[in-house]
Amino acid sequence: MQTSPVRMGEWTKEIWLESLHRFEDWRVEQFIHLSTHRSRRESRTQSEVEELNVTPSIQSEAESGDNDASAQSVAGLNLTQQWRQFYGIVRESIADKSLSNIRHVLSRVDIGRSDARRKLARLQKLREMTATGLGVLLDEGLDLRTPDQGEVRQEDAYNEEWRVVLERSVALMDSILFGSLTLEHNMKEFEDKIFRGVEQDPELSIHIDNAAEAAARPAIIARRLLNILDEGIPRHAVSASMLARKNGRPSRLVRYWIPAIALLLSSSTILRVLVHRKADIINWIRDLGVTTRDFWFNWVVEPIKKVIGTIRHDETSEIAIMSRDSLKADRESLERMVVEFSRDNPDIAVGNSTITEAQIAEIRTRVKEGDVTPILKAYEKDLKKPFVGAIRGDLVRSVLIQVQKTKVDLEVAISGIDALLKSQELVFGFIGLTPGILVSIGIFQYLRTAFGSRKGLRRGKRARRTRRVLRKMDRILTEAQHNQDNTISYRDRGLLVCEAHVLRSLTEGVLPREVEKEFMEDLDEFAKVRAVPELYRVLDRIRWAYAEWLMK
Repeated sequence: MQTSPVRMGEWTKEIWLESLHRFEDWRVEQFIHLSTHRSRRESRTQSEVEELNVTPSIQSEAESGDNDASAQSVAGLNLTQQWRQFYGIVRESIADKSLSNIRHVLSRVDIGRSDARRKLARLQKLREMTATGLGVLLDEGLDLRTPDQGEVRQEDAYNEEWRVVLERSVALMDSILFGSLTLEHNMKEFEDKIFRGVEQDPELSIHIDNAAEAAARPAIIARRLLNILDEGIPRHAVSASMLARKNGRPSRLVRYWIPAIALLLSSSTILRVLVHRKADIINWIRDLGVTTRDFWFNWVVEPIKKVIGTIRHDETSEIAIMSRDSLKADRESLERMVVEFSRDNPDIAVGNSTITEAQIAEIRTRVKEGDVTPILKAYEKDLKKPFVGAIRGDLVRSVLIQVQKTKVDLEVAISGIDALLKSQELVFGFIGLTPGILVSIGIFQYLRTAFGSRKGLRRGKRARRTRRVLRKMDRILTEAQHNQDNTISYRDRGLLVCEAHVLRSLTEGVLPREVEKEFMEDLDEFAKVRAVPELYRVLDRIRWAYAEWLMK
């Protein structure tokens, strides 16, 4: 849908060019037709003149009349028939395309898929060509081999070998930069073109016989290398970027013109709604701010203060079901009730007519332990004659004292629960703080993801991408074409080096410092070797040695 205007424009351009071409052919045919008609009339007029023996003046007047008539017919044709004929040609061109062709042009399904496949194939070809060039440079360029131990070489011969290697390496760079973006060649043709270009390079010293020019070769190589660095590589980067952009995603104008037009058309309606609902919008914003502030202070700040007070044993922050002095007052009241009852009824309390202070102290101790035996004895005695005991005895008094005893027992049980709550007060404080903290962290992470920097990948995403890169490296090795010496091709070598570079960039910040150095050494070794068994061994070593960080 987004690219339909572009395809419609291309279709219109084709119709226009086809119509112009047909119109030019028609004009040529009309000119030939008029010329033939005029020549026939001239020949017929000449024959009539010869038969009638017309004087030359009369003949010239007749010819001029014919020429005027021909000119008038051409002018009339230009003014009246050319535009009509042109419109007819345009209609014929459109009819030739047919309505099915128009639908085919406007169809995203029909054209889009084939266009996407074609662009994807070109991008893959560009990737393979670039990887092939990189592999050729790694294997064939700057092969500066030092002499083996014990091998003796003359200094001139050694310098000459280095000069030849440098010349060929510079020529190789130039040839790769020039031809790596030509997607019409296959890999074999590209490699042959590179090496053929190096062998036929006119600036190699093997093609120069002049001694003066040979002496100036270092300066020529340096200037050529500077030209590659200053112009060749930037130009190659720009060309590769343009080629990738041409075969990549469509431009933003193509992708977003539909929502842009929809937004433009609905802008007046949106503005009108905003103006009419201005007060509501302001209230929504104000309510959002108040809600955010209340949430922060009530669910984050206050629970934190309570937790801090609990840690510091702040009495105002203690959790309690009942007041601290309630049990003490009720217990003392029960103690006084039992003591007074014992003094009033010593025969029931101690079995004598009088009661001593020692016995009263013993009763106080028993009451603190929950023993109210004197009250229970009087209660049992009055229950034998409940009506008499209720009127003349102490039945009502003993019942009320037992009610107070029940109240004290209940408060003792509650105090036990209260003590349990106090022992877990810090846990309850953190439980109350947890919802606010979790909601705050979630909102912060969302805002950080939405408005923060998107350049860096999080550690988990990097680990997942690292596993994918290792899979690609293993797949490239599995599908690699082996040479006779059990080495991989230039293309596969370049692809492996590219994936190793991606792996290097992904592991920055993931590995510890002491492990990262060893990892870089293994990657450098992987990029240097060409033999397939050694590549497999190094890749397996990278997998198992760094699985703790790369396979999370």
